[in-house]
Amino acid sequence: MAILITNIKELVNIEESPKPLVAGKEMSNLKTLKNAWLLIEGDRIKDFGTGISDTRYAIHDARDQETDPRSHIPDLGSEHDLTILDASGRFVFPSFCDAHTHLVYAGSREVEYVDKIRGLSYEEIAKRGGGILNSAKLLHETSEEELVEQAMGRLNEIIAFGTGAVEIKSGYGLTVEDELKMLRVIRKLKEVSPLTIVSTFLGAHAVPAEYRGRQGEYVDIVIHEMIPRVASEELADYIDVFCDRGFFTVEETDRILNTGMKYGLRPKIHANELDYSGGIQVGVKYNALSVDHLEFTGDKEINCLRGSETMPVILPGAAFFLNMIAAPARKMIDAGLPVAFASDFNPGSSPSGNMQLILSMACITYRLLPEEAIFATTLNGAYAMGVSDELGSIARGKKANLFITKPISTYEFMPYAYGSNKVEQVILNGEVVL
Repeated sequence: MAILITNIKELVNIEESPKPLVAGKEMSNLKTLKNAWLLIEGDRIKDFGTGISDTRYAIHDARDQETDPRSHIPDLGSEHDLTILDASGRFVFPSFCDAHTHLVYAGSREVEYVDKIRGLSYEEIAKRGGGILNSAKLLHETSEEELVEQAMGRLNEIIAFGTGAVEIKSGYGLTVEDELKMLRVIRKLKEVSPLTIVSTFLGAHAVPAEYRGRQGEYVDIVIHEMIPRVASEELADYIDVFCDRGFFTVEETDRILNTGMKYGLRPKIHANELDYSGGIQVGVKYNALSVDHLEFTGDKEINCLRGSETMPVILPGAAFFLNMIAAPARKMIDAGLPVAFASDFNPGSSPSGNMQLILSMACITYRLLPEEAIFATTLNGAYAMGVSDELGSIARGKKANLFITKPISTYEFMPYAYGSNKVEQVILNGEVVL
């Protein structure tokens, strides 16, 4: 089975020599092809080009206006079952890679939304049994089958907005059995959804009410009971801790990550959302794949990240919904760091998985150029999930996860038109799914 997309107005974020991530000034150097075609065979990108008949295709900088008017289409031979898609007037992008979500949950929390409007803080709501603890109660009362059904609706929604890969965390269980229950749901979603899904164990998301004043005992449960079970049943790809003021300390985070790594779970950290918590530093210490949120990030934290293999992941939906300060993304990029942007799709602080909106927020609120924002939501997001060798850009041999836009004028229109869905068709694993 092969798919040939022809007459592409512009093919966005292409790579001849794929890289795992882009950082600093390189994030503004987006590569595209105008008047292009793209060939998919099986679940892989086989080839792409413009009107040039050999295998050496000209790559243009995004601002380069040169085009080749010829319309060469490769000779595929008669053995191929070929589908041809005409993308006249349309752009083709690699699918968004959403590297931070909590989209397995039961019900919603709009009552707390009203509490926020009335002035209660995130921490105040949590202290009176709301927030994460509220979601934990609802999840405990909901069957695995119902959780799968609810999550599939959310997954189908984010596919329609252009997401092709998503990380999903546990963390609304907060008991051994309910954390395992969440992770089994995520495993089922991997089996039934066309999305690329990675799973993260987040038993240290909050302290259950019954362990208030005895937080160390709950940390012991995470370390001695949850992690061994998660690892033995191979339910998670990564481990996470909410290392921040009012949640888990640096010392507790250190213990949890140390144990997780002994069981083969690489860290991804919630850090510095509420204060300068030390979470970034402990994440770098343990070679975390990513540190996420980062509203409170200064020179010390930026210097710590410089030269590390840890991706800073910014979550503008949560900062917007909670009316928090913006993480210093512009300062990070200017300091030479990479950044990724993700949705933080969850019921309490970011009830949206629309990565087109995240792309717009990256430009409007965080002052990224459109080119930088595209990298931040595709290739760098893929890196923060550990899948950038397979996803995040248009490159020969990578998995064919991409979307075709509606007719648009430029790729800058994607973040500019923040209120509308610009996606017309979606291809995941080499198949048209929308």
